[in-house]
This record gives sequence, structure tokens and C-alpha cells, in this order.
Amino acid sequence: MSSGTRAGTAGGNGRAAHAGGKAAGAGAGTDATGAPPGDGGRADGASGGGVRERIDDLDRRIIALVQERRAVSAGARRTRRDGDAERGTGAGPDGDASTARGGAGGLAREMEILNRYRSELGRPGTQLAMTLLSLSRG
Repeated sequence: MSSGTRAGTAGGNGRAAHAGGKAAGAGAGTDATGAPPGDGGRADGASGGGVRERIDDLDRRIIALVQERRAVSAGARRTRRDGDAERGTGAGPDGDASTARGGAGGLAREMEILNRYRSELGRPGTQLAMTLLSLSRG
């Protein structure tokens, strides 16, 4: 999951920007993850344990981004629900107003997300996207 910078994720498009193999926001002195080069990405632990700390840091950042995604998604659901309440239409059985409207827009949006993850990460990306979507439904 390439996120660029935290500010980049707040914009909502979630697309990974690639420029010469680096994610958006990766500047001088950082690698594609935005982290300092430190151990050169060696996974064999030969860098004195720096790899484990770096992986732990990445995991913390990924968890924080998933939590942020869930919060943004919940806000979007509330906005749709409030808009439907003003118009006198109800939310669907799962509390999602897009379901009450037939779900066409919601399904199209989910397919867009699934396709993006698959194109960036391959087949396992689809499973990751399905998990993220499930976590974000509330």
C-alpha cells in the first residue's frame, strides 16, 4: 500500500504516485516509503537490527492509515445518511445510504478501489482492498 505523505492521503484519491520508483512525498534522503535509507533495505538483519525497527515503524504507520481511512469513511457515511434524512429517504439495512439508493454508486466505487489495488499490488492487492473495504464499512 503506497500512501505518499499523510497530507496526500487526506486528499482522498488514495492513488500511488510513482516517479522513478519513488512514492509521492519521498524526497532527498528517503526511500520509496519516505523513511531514511539507514540499512539499504537489507532483510537479512546484517544492519544491526535496523530492519526490524523499520518494519515495526511501517506497521505502525499502516495501522494509523487504516484507522484514518476508517474515520474518513465513517464521516462520508454520516454525510450521506444526513443528506438522505433531509430528503426523506432512508439508509439501507447496513446503515449505508448508498445501499438505500440501490447501491450502484457504492458498488462502482468499490470496484474502482479493488481495481486500483490489483493494478498496483497484483492479485493479493485485491484481497487487501477487500479487507480495507470491510474494515471501513463500520
